[in-house]
This record gives sequence, C-alpha cells and structure tokens, in this order.
Amino acid sequence: MNQLDLKGQHAIVTGGASGIGYAIVQRLLASGASVALWDRDPAGLAKACDALGSPGQTLPVQVELTDPAAVQEAAGRTNAKFGSIQILVNCAGIAGDNAKVWDLSPEQWTRVIDVNLNGTFFCCKAVIPHMLKGGYGRIVNIASIAGKEGNPTASHYSASKAGVIALTKSLGKELAKEGILVNCITPAVIQTPILEQCEQFHIDYMLSKIPMGRFGQVEEAAAMVGWLCTKDCSFTTGAVFDLSGGRATY
Repeated sequence: MNQLDLKGQHAIVTGGASGIGYAIVQRLLASGASVALWDRDPAGLAKACDALGSPGQTLPVQVELTDPAAVQEAAGRTNAKFGSIQILVNCAGIAGDNAKVWDLSPEQWTRVIDVNLNGTFFCCKAVIPHMLKGGYGRIVNIASIAGKEGNPTASHYSASKAGVIALTKSLGKELAKEGILVNCITPAVIQTPILEQCEQFHIDYMLSKIPMGRFGQVEEAAAMVGWLCTKDCSFTTGAVFDLSGGRATY
C-alpha cells in the first residue's frame, strides 16, 4: 500500500459500514485521518467499528441519508466531535430491482434516486458549510460507469449515477475558488454485497463488458479515492475518474 498523508484531517464516509465504503474507511484510517462512518444499519456500524479497532479515530453515526434533517444533525454531530471536517466521501448507494423502464414502479424508481442522488445532495449541502469555514475540503462522490453508458434493466440506477456525475461537475465549479475540490469515480462492477441486489443475468452482462474480464476490488476503489482526498490532488475538480477495467469508452 502506498503511503498517503491525511494526518490531522477528519473525514466522513457514507455507507462506511460495508463494501467500498468500509474499504475507503480503512484506507483513510491507515493514512492518519479520523473517520466518521455514516450508515443506516446500526448493527453493521457496530460490527465495522469493532473490526477497525480504532475507537479514538472512528465515529459511528446512524443516519438515514434520504432525510435532510437527519443528515444536517449528523453533520453537526460529526463536526462537534472532530472540531472540523475536511473530507466527505459519498459512497452509500443501492442497486434497486432489475426491470425494464415500463415495468418499474414509481416507488422502485424513486427509492433509487432518493438514496443515490438525493442522499448525495443532502450530504454535500450539510457538510460544505463546515468546510467553507476552514477554507479547505475534498469531496469524492462514488458514481458508476452506468451513469456514463447506461445499463439495461437498471435505468433508475444509471440515471441516479448520471445525476451524481453532473452534480459533481456543477459543485466543482461552484467551489473552485474556495479550496474545496469535488471529484467522482465511475467504477464498473466492484465485488461488494450490492451485487446481492442484482439478478445474475445483469451481473453477467456487466462483467462481459469489462476487457480485463474480472470484477474490480474494493481496495482498488479505495486507493483511487484516497488520493483524491489528499492535498496532492490540488488542480483537479469537477472531474470523473474511471475505474472500469477498460470498459469506459469516453
């Protein structure tokens, strides 16, 4: 593992109790940061923090990201604990059910948009004022290659991640002179529990599109996110970083 310097910095990772989020938490902790794990699953949070074994550096925060008031409260609690917030990684997300557009119910569509896109917006809205006070910040949003190319039977997921990409680009421009940089990554299939939400035919389709012929690993995603959280990332904002094993065509 290459060494990154995040000593003295305080981070939030949504969806930090499992999958890519947990791997990112591990990477940030190893780089010297303190990390608040935001997740809706209290049992998962307790298990993750126990496994991390860094009680002085971690803060478990149970929060429903689709509730803007709850997100605001979580941001205030985190800032009060750490004294400041320098890093926000928006990783929480759901895949939703696989279905064609005309077979999706409004509820199925709305749920995915609420978690993946609206949740990211609520977190940015709540945390950025704390970063502005310090004149520094790094925000990394986890989008998806589906947001660039669109996956069949996953229009709600694809649309939500396309929205995350556009939000990243807009927010990066708005904060470009404030010392706060905003970027996103677009992974192809990463081996995480979210695959349990997908039908096997959909997993097979996504894997078939990857020239490397394998799933990405959570550690690979964490490595890319980790660098985007550092001061070495200093002239890049509103950017999209592919993590697709060669799938991305633009």
